Amino acid sequence: MTKVDYSLYLVTDSTPAILGDRDLVEVVEAALEGGVTLVQYRDKVSDTGLLVSTARKLHAITRKYNVPLLINDRVDVALAVGCEGVHIGQDDLDLSAARKLLGKDAIIGVTVSSIEEAVAACNDGADYLGVGTMFATGTKTNTKDIIGTAGTKEILSAIAEVGKDVRTVSIGGINASTLQRVLYQSSAPSKSLDGVAVVSAIVAATDPKKAAAELLDLVKTPPPFAAASLANTAKSSSTLELIQQVPSVIKEVGSKTPLSHNMTNLVVQNFAANVALAVGGSPIMANYGEEAADLSKLGGALVINMGTVTPEGLLNYYKALKAYNLQGGPVVFDPVGGGATAVRKAAVKTLLAAGYFDVIKGNEGEIKTIFGTVVQQRGVDSGASTSTALEKATLVRDLAVRERNVVVMTGAVDYISDGERTFAVSNGHELLGRITGSGCVLGTTISVMLAVWKGDKLLAALAGLLHYEIAAEVASKRDDVKGPGTFVPALIDELYNLQKRTSEGDVKWLESAKVEAVKFS
Repeated sequence: MTKVDYSLYLVTDSTPAILGDRDLVEVVEAALEGGVTLVQYRDKVSDTGLLVSTARKLHAITRKYNVPLLINDRVDVALAVGCEGVHIGQDDLDLSAARKLLGKDAIIGVTVSSIEEAVAACNDGADYLGVGTMFATGTKTNTKDIIGTAGTKEILSAIAEVGKDVRTVSIGGINASTLQRVLYQSSAPSKSLDGVAVVSAIVAATDPKKAAAELLDLVKTPPPFAAASLANTAKSSSTLELIQQVPSVIKEVGSKTPLSHNMTNLVVQNFAANVALAVGGSPIMANYGEEAADLSKLGGALVINMGTVTPEGLLNYYKALKAYNLQGGPVVFDPVGGGATAVRKAAVKTLLAAGYFDVIKGNEGEIKTIFGTVVQQRGVDSGASTSTALEKATLVRDLAVRERNVVVMTGAVDYISDGERTFAVSNGHELLGRITGSGCVLGTTISVMLAVWKGDKLLAALAGLLHYEIAAEVASKRDDVKGPGTFVPALIDELYNLQKRTSEGDVKWLESAKVEAVKFS
């Protein structure tokens, strides 16, 4: 047997709900024809005689394709069949005992859902870890914990040294719509997943061969939402260079007029539409998720503004997020008041698990809520901050690393990071805090920049931030601005004026940019 390829790991399920009335051996062979690289026979209910009989049939098939066959839990069945190894859970036979029985050449994998379990399995000599559960699933009734991409990344980081030679796969609810995001977002700087384990995505498929082939292709290609950024290896870390590139982003918006699809509350819809038009975009206010399948194909970006939280609204967000992720359209998430109520906190968790957000934008309370810090917001306001500048910058950087995206945290000083580059932006005006929806429409502004500049999402977000906040500064100085009521139309005017000036080559306004790179000791 050659070196094990964990790319596409099939775990069988013989229950009628998943397998139906089909023959398991035929389904597995079709999956092998489609490209499955490793098979685990899992059956918790059949008697030993049937397990051995089925395992022998499966082994005859897997050997034909030079693919290892592992048995779930039952070392005795693996020994009887003479297959390549076993996969054991935390409540099954311990690893050292399994190794003694099967020998040093057997492949032994262990299910882990915590750092402690992962480190122990690595130290005990596991060949690979099944890390999960990634998402909720009906195929395992004893699931201890749903760890998601964030929990998976923590485990991978923790075993980077002790488990440098131990392979890893993610398991639990993974299918064609989630596979690429799982591999992308779970990847830690020091260790990445070696593959994914799937069950119903293949076993329950009408055409297992086709399903396996499509899944393997997804494993081997970058997700649409990350392809352009991954291809761009020349992202600048220089504050001056980034500011100098901002006009190019704004000009591109002006020339392409990208769609800004806003799923937002009624309070700010009109304001958001006017801002999108002023900065050069083409707005549509569409809260019905079914429309996203078509809208996501138009080359624009999506803004999910969690201003109003209802079960129906969450379902619509979910559908739109899936559609844009599939097409590679950028998505901005604004978790409005995310820490204010238990309902909103739960909604944040639901949406983070539902798909990938290219940019997460919020105030300090909202960003802390997403990171997992216990915080009680007063409505949509962040509340008084007790964090130092360095603590705020660290929070933003760490969340960007965890989610592998761009995070923008607004405040008297804004912080923006993609996990590698972190900047403090000191532009803006206090009147922005005196009008409804100022943060919401910043998300709209950022969305149009992202739509035309996918290769460097931090630069796109920075361009949107500077365009918006410097326009606010200019508007506040106008003679006709007497307070919040007159500030709003002036802001829209100046957003338009900066777009027009930049398109005509006048970038003198950027001399007002107050951007500093954050240095971490």
